[in-house]
Amino acid sequence: MILRMGLVAALWALLACSSQTESPAHAVSQTTARNPLIWADVPDPAVIRVGDTYYMSSTTMHMNPGVPLMKSTNLVDWELIGYAYDTLADGDASTLSNGEQSYGRGSWASSLRYHNGRFYVSTFANHTGKTYIFSSDDIESGEWQRAEIDELFHDASLVFDQGRAFLLYGNNDINLVELTADASAVKPGGLRTTVIENASSIAGENFWVPAEGAQVSKRNGYYYINLISWPANGMRTQLVYRAKQLTGPYEGRVVLQDRGIAQGGLIDTPEGDWYAFLFRDFGAVGRIPYLVPVRWQNDWPVYGVDGKVPETLSITSQQSGLGNLVASDDFDYSEIGSEAVALKPAWQWNHNPDASGWSVTERPGYLSLTNQRIDQGLLDTRNTLTQRMFGPEARATVALDTTHLKPGDVAGLAALQAQYGFVGVEKTETGASLIMVSGQSKDDKVTQSEQARVALPQTKVYLQIRADFKDQRDLASFWYSLDGMHWNTLGTELKMEYTLPHFMGYRFALFSYATQTPGGRADFDFYRLE
Repeated sequence: MILRMGLVAALWALLACSSQTESPAHAVSQTTARNPLIWADVPDPAVIRVGDTYYMSSTTMHMNPGVPLMKSTNLVDWELIGYAYDTLADGDASTLSNGEQSYGRGSWASSLRYHNGRFYVSTFANHTGKTYIFSSDDIESGEWQRAEIDELFHDASLVFDQGRAFLLYGNNDINLVELTADASAVKPGGLRTTVIENASSIAGENFWVPAEGAQVSKRNGYYYINLISWPANGMRTQLVYRAKQLTGPYEGRVVLQDRGIAQGGLIDTPEGDWYAFLFRDFGAVGRIPYLVPVRWQNDWPVYGVDGKVPETLSITSQQSGLGNLVASDDFDYSEIGSEAVALKPAWQWNHNPDASGWSVTERPGYLSLTNQRIDQGLLDTRNTLTQRMFGPEARATVALDTTHLKPGDVAGLAALQAQYGFVGVEKTETGASLIMVSGQSKDDKVTQSEQARVALPQTKVYLQIRADFKDQRDLASFWYSLDGMHWNTLGTELKMEYTLPHFMGYRFALFSYATQTPGGRADFDFYRLE
């Protein structure tokens, strides 16, 4: 989103004040679906239905592979099936090189479509200034073809209409640009127009975030454009505009103001029921999805029950937990037998990985991270492997073998965001120590400070982070064990904070970096979630 940075502190203070206890589906019931659907960071959802199967794409910013793709048969139980791309771009910002980075940029706000037997995903990236369109005949296992457009179309919704293709996009003014029929390029001489001027105006006069996040649906001869806006001193608000023609004229309404639940689109079921698939900013855990019942009145969608998003849904959930959106891993990929290993889909790399610096076959049964260069700290480090944290509580444990670390090497387990903390091992000329470190990135400067240090008398150690998101406590604590059974806390608790420079919920992160000499190696035996 486009924000005036002077208002950032006020925005996130407002989010914190709206805290309230909520329960995820897996903690409350195995049968009745509940909101939030997924208590983990799945922002900017774009949902379609093909027959009786639903598909969703989402945003993962600077993480790779990118644009996660999920499927469901009931709108509440979701399975991660892949990604639209392995890496989006090369260059220093994408590889954390020469002081450049793409934190909080990368790919934003995708659109997902199915047209004439083919799936399409559009997204855009602020660090490249481009819009990307991926397409495949098989969303679950096919190859994705890629087209690049040398223009940035903000929060675009891909539209196929009457044999033509378009992107509907913009911030406050909502615009339409025509693409070639295969949606691979802007059509020379094609339509380019503004369809809604000052789309925010129906929600007020002053805004922290003007109208954006366009998603288009069609029903009963009307085109519906879902947008969000954030009125100053208010909450994120869902807007809907409708028109008989894609080009307008449009009329609009405020359709939902409830706890900031907004941004997404409309989706119908084979039985004819309608829902809005939206998300809510929920502190450090990130932006979490909600499913909102919709009924129709005079061809206008009416969101929620008495204007509120219900806690329970009339849908049966068959899935316990978050499915494969998060996953433990023993790193036993021996059956694959080559370096071209596809890790479990829950894993994403922080920025582009360096293939020469990681392996699960060099030492079978371990994730080996070999330091390829000298770095200053955690946020500079390539080959940091991450998974989402999740609520209401999450615990991750790793077993780390430090035998092959070199003096000056640091490796461990982190709570990753711009304001971060980690528990790890630092190797020195005289031995090794367990350390707990906190740090933050602010105004393009990173400060990192050691909070605790304990001598490590052996080469294998168990590291653990415990995260508490109940009532938006947003606290992480750091632990170690020498035997995997008896645990000791180390350092201080981290007050986790969702910040715009990284623009994503906290991640568990496995990392290793060198401060003196490349070539050292950290071997992770397992990663376990509770």
